[in-house]
Amino acid sequence: MNSWQNFYFCKKQFPLDTNNQQSTNLNKYISSSGICSRREAEKFIKEGRVTINGKPTQLGNRVAKNDIVKLDGRLVKPKDQTLYIALNKPIGIVSTTDDREPNNIVKHINYPERLFPIGRLDKPSEGLIFLTNDGDIVNKILRAGNNHEKEYFVSVNKSITLDFIDKMGNGIPILGTVTQNCKVEKISDKIFKIVLTQGLNRQIRRMCEYLDYEVTKLKRTRIMNVELGYLQSGDWRELTEEEMKEINAMISTSSKTEEASSIKEKPKKKVFKKKLAPAKNDFNKKSASFRKSSPKNKKKNTGFSSKKKRRF
Repeated sequence: MNSWQNFYFCKKQFPLDTNNQQSTNLNKYISSSGICSRREAEKFIKEGRVTINGKPTQLGNRVAKNDIVKLDGRLVKPKDQTLYIALNKPIGIVSTTDDREPNNIVKHINYPERLFPIGRLDKPSEGLIFLTNDGDIVNKILRAGNNHEKEYFVSVNKSITLDFIDKMGNGIPILGTVTQNCKVEKISDKIFKIVLTQGLNRQIRRMCEYLDYEVTKLKRTRIMNVELGYLQSGDWRELTEEEMKEINAMISTSSKTEEASSIKEKPKKKVFKKKLAPAKNDFNKKSASFRKSSPKNKKKNTGFSSKKKRRF
């Protein structure tokens, strides 16, 4: 039997599973409905809370076109529209969807459709955070191995030394690991900027504590290509088409699994070069979906203005 005969024999004996091609992984189907992230969907499946056509499910099950999926007895439907929102989280708001938390981020934003945060900001921290109903994008953005940058301005309780900057940038032992190399720049006597690709629990605060510094203020000003800009504390806006196009390009090769977080190789430390002036990022021009417009004469919100911001 020649190679072509062998090919057709195999094709006849082992045809392609077209049903599998036309179906969707159960965890992906649930997350794409906007209820939760894919990881949370896996947890619900393991806990026996998900059914397909009334039957119990397990990880690896797939959903066909006419299947009926339910979570805790409630119908899971594909969402009509994918939403991506940037919020300037105020201090005191908790990055959780837990209804038992009175100050949870979902209640604060009060959006008519169910959303959940991509990542988190500590309760005493403030600044930029994304919310979405697209569970498929969450892990692609969050995994440390995907090297997606998050920028913070941090105030501490005493003068910043060159030794502090050097040690912060070259890795600090916390939570049983050593933080990845990162970019750190001294802004003033007690303020520094740090750019992370990791998201360990209270990472910046723990790093500072290890060096006997206390964080007095922490504000996130950028996630990937999206800057906080003129967005006032408590306000939110939808990400623009241009921003989402760039984000999708950045995550096109990103891993959605734990493999990305297990990358051990550390990038070489990068030294900040002093810039003349930051480029203006006027979101009022980019997006018509601002919740509150900021007057042109307001200062750019870099995170250390003493002026109290309005909440809507």
